[in-house]
Amino acid sequence: MALLLASGCTAACAAGASPLCAVGTRDHPTITRTTLAGVPAILRIPPHIGKPPVILWHGFGPPASEGAMMEALPLDDVDAVKVYLGLPLFGARAPAGGNKELARRQSEDVGLELFKPVVAGAADELPAVVEALRTNACMQRDGAIELVGFSAGGAAALYALSQDKVKIDAAVLINASTGLSASVQAYEQATKQTYAWSPASRELARRTDAIAHTADIARHHPALLFLQGSNDSVIDSHVASELYEGLRPLYRKQASRLQLRQLPDMSHQWAADASSLAGVRRAVGAWLGAASTQ
Repeated sequence: MALLLASGCTAACAAGASPLCAVGTRDHPTITRTTLAGVPAILRIPPHIGKPPVILWHGFGPPASEGAMMEALPLDDVDAVKVYLGLPLFGARAPAGGNKELARRQSEDVGLELFKPVVAGAADELPAVVEALRTNACMQRDGAIELVGFSAGGAAALYALSQDKVKIDAAVLINASTGLSASVQAYEQATKQTYAWSPASRELARRTDAIAHTADIARHHPALLFLQGSNDSVIDSHVASELYEGLRPLYRKQASRLQLRQLPDMSHQWAADASSLAGVRRAVGAWLGAASTQ
């Protein structure tokens, strides 16, 4: 399923677009820092492209940037362009005041001041990012993408799946929040404070609750792998299990395209532990490598 010719050009090049994802002549990946529809991104372009682009979102904690996500998951065994996106309010788009401002937003209203612009905001940016990939000859005009999301990035991936504004063939969700309700639960557990719900935040929770939108997520039966650490003290592992169980009846005829895997001894910060990191790398690479054949 070759997406690009050896030159890296498609019809978009003939129209004057820059061949951003041109395949190099070397036997190792080409790394390019760029912006896609205004979103900071790192592209990791393999010597040969045979699969749709893989878009990866980091989380609030390590890995907490597009560069850290690439270091954790280079995925060089997957012959696809890897696109590491920076979440809104992180990295180059960090607000004035940096972490202090993020802490202020969290304490003031973790739902509307942090979750909404970062998680829902990232998912809302995805269609324009995909269009930029098409324009820059990084994928076929009618092609799909694959997603990887960690924690808040996983919530963004699930929300994007439920919105169905982009063709998504496969996704891997690593210690993922299943929406605002799960993120608020994690916030309350970590801070010992009670979140003050408002009509606006309850509506946001309704829209982003993956468990309530299983039919939307399963509409096209994307190949979904949930990776949940058995020692995750941030995201309650029961939410991943509940989402998986809600999806199972919708995948009866395509059961191989849905899997929940609990990784023993893995904490929320999987990238900080060598054993967990190796396990996640193996699982993500194998799932994305096999997604088109499932």
